[in-house]
Amino acid sequence: MTENAGITLPEGGCTAAEAWEIFDRLPAARVTEVATGRWRGAELPTGHPMDGTLSESGWYGKQFDAPEQVHPLLFTDERGTVFAVDPRRVPLSLAGKIPSHWLRPVRGKLRMLAPLLRTRKATARLRDIEYRGVVSAAMVYDHLPIIDHFRRLDDDTLLGVMDMRGLAEPYFFVLKR
Repeated sequence: MTENAGITLPEGGCTAAEAWEIFDRLPAARVTEVATGRWRGAELPTGHPMDGTLSESGWYGKQFDAPEQVHPLLFTDERGTVFAVDPRRVPLSLAGKIPSHWLRPVRGKLRMLAPLLRTRKATARLRDIEYRGVVSAAMVYDHLPIIDHFRRLDDDTLLGVMDMRGLAEPYFFVLKR
């Protein structure tokens, strides 16, 4: 569990309503506070159709080098090598539509697939954006209709919500620096 001012993230997940309650109680995380570093990601299960998708696929997290230099998708292969993936090369439209356990064989082949997926270019940027009444850091994907909004749980932990056009409900995740 991670805790801030009495706000605790449940280890086993929670409902979407409970996740929204937690998110809305957290303070802003401004771009200047989060703009550098490699962040390890984890899902916050809420019953969302995408629950398990990132974990099963080998998702590592995100890399914020500067506000204009963000790698929104870091993955790790079977040897533990972390690399940035171009989000346009990942079939995000299938997320939540196929069972997450179908991704296990893909994860085992990430080393072979890496040359097709990898990028050295930043593919997102950070902005302070008002969302649900609070101005906080948000990661805007360059080529996809996705904005990840962040709130601060502590100095090294963010609660994020992926707002993607076409998703009925946003997807919750946690980042640790």
